[in-house]
Amino acid sequence: MAALTDLGVAAIRDGFRAGDFSAREVAEAFNAAVASARALNAFIVETPELALAAADAADAARAAGHTLAPLAGVPIGMKDLFATEGVQTTAASHMLEGFVPTYESTVSGKLWAAGAGMLGKLNLDQFAMGSSNETSYFGNVISPWRRNDGGNAALAPGGSSGGSSAAIAARLCPAATGTDTGGSIRQPAAFTGIAGIKPTYGRCSRWGIVAFASSLDQAGPMARDVRDCAIMLEAMAGFDAKDSTSLDLPVPQWEAGLSSDLRGKRVGIPREYRIDGINAEIVASWDQGIAWLRDAGADIVDITLPHTKYALPAYYIIAPAEASSNLARYDGVRFGQRELPEGAGLQDMYAATRAAGFGDEVKRRILIGTYVLSAGYYDAYYTQAQKVRALIARDFEQAFAACDLILAPTAPSAAFGLGEKSDDPLAMYLNDVFAVPASLAGLPAMSVPAGLNAQGLPLGLQIIGNMFDEQGVLNAGLAIEERAGFTARADKWW
Repeated sequence: MAALTDLGVAAIRDGFRAGDFSAREVAEAFNAAVASARALNAFIVETPELALAAADAADAARAAGHTLAPLAGVPIGMKDLFATEGVQTTAASHMLEGFVPTYESTVSGKLWAAGAGMLGKLNLDQFAMGSSNETSYFGNVISPWRRNDGGNAALAPGGSSGGSSAAIAARLCPAATGTDTGGSIRQPAAFTGIAGIKPTYGRCSRWGIVAFASSLDQAGPMARDVRDCAIMLEAMAGFDAKDSTSLDLPVPQWEAGLSSDLRGKRVGIPREYRIDGINAEIVASWDQGIAWLRDAGADIVDITLPHTKYALPAYYIIAPAEASSNLARYDGVRFGQRELPEGAGLQDMYAATRAAGFGDEVKRRILIGTYVLSAGYYDAYYTQAQKVRALIARDFEQAFAACDLILAPTAPSAAFGLGEKSDDPLAMYLNDVFAVPASLAGLPAMSVPAGLNAQGLPLGLQIIGNMFDEQGVLNAGLAIEERAGFTARADKWW
């Protein structure tokens, strides 16, 4: 039998029900994998005892003949942006180091109610701000992947959900939660050869998730394949009265609805995404994806999203503005870090606390956000950006009159080396060029592995769906997955 850590969510769930192994055996195998892979720095906090407790409860339920919860026997990783009762939650920032919530986020609570166990809290870019997992106060996450050119340069696992992507790719957990504000599920999934879906905005509750940009943040699952993402999303989604932006809609049975038959579906190819200077391997991968979807029965149509070129500038006004507002709560008074120089007044304490607690990228975005919200610039920047956002959403609305789904690359390159772009924020921000438009429009979008580049690194393809059409996105992802036959994995060096 394959090693238990090689099994995904569906295989663990089904094997446990069939009596092939106990939930405790699974939890012990993954706990051991986590403990042996600290060189990747994927976890901020390890919680082996919680994984074992959930496993023992699942084993007891099975022995007693009780109806098993949907994720009974499945241990997962939890991005350290989700509040977990009794377990430190930091958002990878010194500002929240040592903060232990007395409450549980809605999404994590739903997963525990579904029977999942927690292996630990996963590292991320600080306050989810970053595309490489280099802004964490707790150190860089290192991708398990290496280039095949003989070098052993440490590669970025993507961001902000880099701990989640690295842990899944390294077989430290079968699945994990992520959050996506402008690509933070999809881009790390593409960099590490896994699947990840950002659902429609509001599909998963934001309550108990440390806020970055409230009109954009959305939780979603990351796993090894499309089916596992569907299983996870069913457990995570649902209406929550504690979140005013939560969708009051029933949760579809996405796993049961999976089908790679795309006959009758129209897939749009946005001409604006073929940007100048795009990597030839990315273009070739995209063209291969088009051929795969055509083989699955889809009709390929040309579409236009004319305001795409304004998406990134609009995003980097709106997201920092909302971050500036959200992060104002970290003042050293109520919770988290406090710096109180001798003889300091209230304003001095605020300044010292924020200077010590926030990292450079967080400070950069707070400053940008505060600037664009200031009295003299609000209309010139923030209001204009919101108007552009409305135009981008309208572009998608009009495109979906001509197609059912949209296919695009997930990221403009494969994984880059740690340190290669960290000194150039603009180069780093360009990593989100293909991911941001769907985020601004609140649409469901997914990245699935499409193959390897010449250096042996994974490339991802992105499917964007119409509002509420996660099923269509998952089905197109399944069609690509079946045809790509992606089985590559990183050679173990850690």
